[in-house]
Parts: sequence; structure tokens; C-alpha cells
Amino acid sequence: MTAGTVFVKPSSTLDLVVRGRAQRASRRRLVMGILAASIVVVFAVSLMVGQTLYSPADVMGVLLGRDVSGATFTIGRLRLPRAVLAVVAGLSFGLAGVTFQTMLRNALASPDIIGISAGASAAASFAIVTLSLSGAAVSIFAIVAGLGVALAIYALSYKGGAAGTRLILVGIGIAAMLESVTNYILSRAGQWELQEALRWLTGSLNGTTWPQVLTALIALVVFGPMLLSRAGLLGAMQLGDDTAGALGVRVERTRIIVIFSAVGLIAFATAAAGPIAFVAFLSGPIASRLIGPNGSVLLPASLVGALLVLVADFCGQYAFGTRFPVGVVTGVLGAPYLIYLIVRTNRAGGSL
Repeated sequence: MTAGTVFVKPSSTLDLVVRGRAQRASRRRLVMGILAASIVVVFAVSLMVGQTLYSPADVMGVLLGRDVSGATFTIGRLRLPRAVLAVVAGLSFGLAGVTFQTMLRNALASPDIIGISAGASAAASFAIVTLSLSGAAVSIFAIVAGLGVALAIYALSYKGGAAGTRLILVGIGIAAMLESVTNYILSRAGQWELQEALRWLTGSLNGTTWPQVLTALIALVVFGPMLLSRAGLLGAMQLGDDTAGALGVRVERTRIIVIFSAVGLIAFATAAAGPIAFVAFLSGPIASRLIGPNGSVLLPASLVGALLVLVADFCGQYAFGTRFPVGVVTGVLGAPYLIYLIVRTNRAGGSL
């Protein structure tokens, strides 16, 4: 023993650990509470504000089923479905995006980067332009294509297991190919079909109907709990497949279930609202920075996604001299972050 040596009692060390966990849990609850409250506020504002302003009393009257002159149609048939779909699509994109990023341990492993959204977009373009379909038929094409592309990416990247880097690179290659297919289809489109396809491809909540909302909501209710219930398994898989297997995680089985559930969310949300750019990509990193190292970010990321879509749609409608689809606004936000992430990774000597 030397002079100046300080001994820390085990109980004191335990107290520090407990206090640290309590502080992190408190921060997590605070952040999630703020996110949820922000969603409620923006949701309410989106119902009240427009070419015609309505009071909170008018909004509550419509929500409670009362007939409010003028507001019943404007809020109940136009603004409310749009706002609900913004929340549902945002939750779906945010949850699915962070699931891929967590499972593959890479911030670039987002569905709109690795080709899943591109598959849905190519199929929708084909349905609109070549087959002259619309509505639910286009959504079915997008859903089936999204699931099919995800299966193809998984199969092509599988070699004794689906390594994260290999899956991302295969996905980026398939995305480039599918985007070329989409561009070719659009180049042969007539004026009306081109406008319809571009509106869908941009990602837009214009003209939202309750059947669209219901389809996306059912997918969220089915697939969302499947992902959230496996948050702990995803956390173990972040340590690597071998370590996760040693901890008792059935890695490939878990990966297949997680991919299927996440792709289901993406496919149905894309079918309802179009491929709203970069929401799946941004939600996870933003949530991680907000809550810090406080366990799973699946639920916080889904809340961030909902808030992003709500705010972006509101800004696209009223913050500029003209109206922009929600996908244009999220694209403006997401593209610089993608460039920043790639530059930061390159400077750090990392790779995909």
C-alpha cells in the first residue's frame, strides 16, 4: 500500500452504478416524453392551421363526432387523415430504419439506402405507367416488390450468414439498378402517368384517404410489436453474431424475423405515403444523440420519425411560398446528413 491510495467501498461503487443507471433512465423518459408531447402539439396545429383557421374547440368537436359547420369536412375528411398517416408512416419508417441500422451495426443500413424503397418505387412506377393502375393496385405492387427485393438482397448476401457489410453493398447495388429501371419507365411515360408517378415517387400525403391510413396502421400494429419485443435480442446482436450466439440468441432466426417485420413496415408505409426520403435514415441517429447510451433506441427512433414527417409535411404546406410534398422537405434535410456521414467515416478511416 502506498501513500495517497484511495479505497472505494464496494457499496459506494454500487451506489454510483445505480445512480448512473437512474440518471440515464430519467433522461430517456424525459426525452421520450418531450417527443410524444411534441407530436401531439404538431398534430393539433396541423388540424387547426390551413387556409381556414379553426379553434381548438372546433377541432375537439370534430374529433368527438359533432357536426361543426365547415370544419367537419375540412378537418374530418382532409386534415385528419393526412395527419394520422403522417404519424403512422413516420412511426413505421423510424422503427424499421433503426432496426436495420441496429441489426447491421451501420448507420448507412437504412431501407432507403439499401434498395428496399427503390424496389417498391420501381414496382409502383411500372404499375402506374405501364399497366395504368392506380390506388390499391399500385400499393399491392409496391408491397410485394419491397418484400421481394428484401428477400433477394438477403439471399445474395448470404454466405454462412448475412454479414452486415455484404448486405449493405448488395443492397446499394440493387438500389442503383432499380433506380435505373424507374428512370427508364418514367422516360416512356405519358404526361398524366408521369405526373402521377412522380407524385407517388416523391412521397406525398396529399389526398390521403382513410383506407390508406387503415392499411398502414394495421401493418404497424402487426409488425411494430414484433420488432419492439426483440429489442434486447437486437442489442445482443450488436456485439457480433458469435457473441450473440454465445448469449443464447438464435441469430439467423432472429435476423429473418426482424428483416421480415421491418420490411413489412417499410412496404406498407411506402404503399400508403410513397417513399418519404431519409426518414428511416435520420430517425435512428437523431434518437441516439437525444437519449445517449440508454438502451434500445427503437421506440425513441419511431417517435422521432413521426415528428419528422409531421413537421416536414407542415413546413412543406405553409413555410414556403409554394407547397412542397413532404418527401421534398425530408430529402433536403437528409441528403446533407448522408454526405456528412460518408465524409466522417472516410476521415476516420472506416468503411461501410
